[in-house]
Amino acid sequence: MQNLKPGKTPLARLGILSVLLFTFFLLLLASCSPRPNIQGKGEAFMQGVWNEDSVAFSNKLSNYTQHHFKFTCDSVYIDLVTHSKINFYEDSCYNKGIWKEYAKGVYAVKGDTLFIGATFTHANYKQKISGCYRIGRYDKNFLIKKKAADTLVLESLSDQREITLSLKEKVTCVQKEL
Repeated sequence: MQNLKPGKTPLARLGILSVLLFTFFLLLLASCSPRPNIQGKGEAFMQGVWNEDSVAFSNKLSNYTQHHFKFTCDSVYIDLVTHSKINFYEDSCYNKGIWKEYAKGVYAVKGDTLFIGATFTHANYKQKISGCYRIGRYDKNFLIKKKAADTLVLESLSDQREITLSLKEKVTCVQKEL
């Protein structure tokens, strides 16, 4: 038989441990609070409609894409106009070498990098699951090379192409419930 001291039985030890664990979990739960069910504010300097008016050396490129971004709160709406001298698609989709694509998602800025996580959509920004051109995810990262009141210069981290955007319309973030 074990030499047990009064009040230190294994059952008593288990009871003290249970109380301590229960108290720890109560404190843990009290310290957690759910995130508000509202969209984030995004970056103040990005709020607005931004257009890429021209693409450098576009006359020498076999294909290029012009970008149109609308940043509102932490959401982004993207219109992409591609010009291509090479047919990558079936003839019914080629559209004489000019076509539009759309994407909708969220963005975040960390330091000097813009992260976009979006999904390709139809022109009404409803999810696209089939059809011409790209479907699925549009995940892009850009280096923010310059930010001014009316100019934003981004460099794609995937192909090092520079995108010079000019502000066409300022947007005020009005957060919406999710």
